[in-house]
Amino acid sequence: MSQTEHDKLHELGIAHSHEAMHEHIHTHEHSHEHSHEHGHTHSHTQTKAVMNRLSRIIGHLESVKRMVADGRDCSEVLVQLAAVDSAVKSVSRVVMKDHIEHCIVDAVKENDTETLAKLNEAIDRFIK
Repeated sequence: MSQTEHDKLHELGIAHSHEAMHEHIHTHEHSHEHSHEHGHTHSHTQTKAVMNRLSRIIGHLESVKRMVADGRDCSEVLVQLAAVDSAVKSVSRVVMKDHIEHCIVDAVKENDTETLAKLNEAIDRFIK
């Protein structure tokens, strides 16, 4: 499905899956470095993919907001909210994997127990 066709589905409020739209994004890697308070830096390879997915999620959520404002059928709104929820969970998994592959690997190498404790807190909130 092209981006234009995908955008049209959003405009019309037609239920659809975002998994196919995001498959190609997952293959584009982009490195992004950042540092923590304790001074080490590491790179993230999925920053561009995450940013693209978040932009699409925001656009999808805006279209759901328009559906509600236009008085669209509640069942249609719920289907679209389920699609947004699925997309958020999907991008969360990408962030989590990238965090583990980079931040946590570095934290283990550096015996950084604070970063490991923060991961445990994040996992507790993520799986609620």
